[in-house]
Amino acid sequence: MNISKIEARDLSEAWFLCLRKTLAEGREYKIERGSYAGERRKELDFVIIQVRCPGTKPLTPDVPQGVPPPTTTEYVESYLPYLMTAHRAEGEQYTYGQYLEKQIAEVIRMYQEDGHNTNQAFMAVGDAQSIFLSDPPCLRAIDTRIRDNTLNFVVYFRSWDLWAGFPSNLAAIQLLKEYMASEIGVSDGEIIAMSKGLHLYEYSWELAKLAARVD
Repeated sequence: MNISKIEARDLSEAWFLCLRKTLAEGREYKIERGSYAGERRKELDFVIIQVRCPGTKPLTPDVPQGVPPPTTTEYVESYLPYLMTAHRAEGEQYTYGQYLEKQIAEVIRMYQEDGHNTNQAFMAVGDAQSIFLSDPPCLRAIDTRIRDNTLNFVVYFRSWDLWAGFPSNLAAIQLLKEYMASEIGVSDGEIIAMSKGLHLYEYSWELAKLAARVD
């Protein structure tokens, strides 16, 4: 497997760099199981993305004129409860928040009461039954680290839609991090995101080329 490393200033730059990398180096194949089964996607084997200043506004990409934005600030704000609370709408198999809500509170308590030097402030998404869902959670973990009085996140996605999922997911995760840093009483830090399935579905290939200004 090829391991790709991307370093970016902010979330917007990270998205554009990932578009270019996936278009240029992504493995193209037909999906046999999962979302858009029977269609094709381009995918990086494994990617590590380090975002130095993920809190830089706007959190969503500023795409060239004529390209539909993959997400909006309004959508991210509406998505945030899905990440942070256990509320589940009718018809939803799960929400990330059903797994994370209690863990968020415990990580905050852990850092407040027990100190910053720990490796235990890890939040998991999914359980032993998730494998039986028709569409298991894509986000599987948010790990945390406080260094120099700054809260950093390390996140892992088992599968990750680069066009529509990436910008909404990371913007909402950044807002979660800002909230937790404020509650703990530390500064906001970096995001390191990893995935063995960062991909572009075929419907988005031409859009991605336009957005990334790739011929």
